[in-house]
Amino acid sequence: MTIPHFSDHAANERTFLAWVRTAIAVMAFGFLVERFDIFLKIASKSLGKHITVSGQVTGSLVGLALIIAGAAMVLTAMIRFTRIRSAIADETTHEAEGDKLDLVLAGFIVVLGIGLAIYLAITMLHGAKSG
Repeated sequence: MTIPHFSDHAANERTFLAWVRTAIAVMAFGFLVERFDIFLKIASKSLGKHITVSGQVTGSLVGLALIIAGAAMVLTAMIRFTRIRSAIADETTHEAEGDKLDLVLAGFIVVLGIGLAIYLAITMLHGAKSG
């Protein structure tokens, strides 16, 4: 038994899995950012120094936003996977889908990255002034 358009279906599945892997990485990074203060507390105890953790709320918000972005990526991947699977199975010609949602997610992650970089720069400058 052969599957019609097998290579197209396989490519669709590989793309879906790549989206899921990326989303898991984004969510894991969000968790790391959100829990970074725990690492600093443990590091300060082992170094015998007191490290003040400023901006815990900001780090938590950025981490939470990254986790939500990762979940949105999985949802987007599921929607795209099912739409493309249906389009492959359908013998008629279809117009290309819009990529607005992809661009919105990518833009959201870029904004989060820039915000995180600014937050880290301010934290480092604050730490250099007080140290």
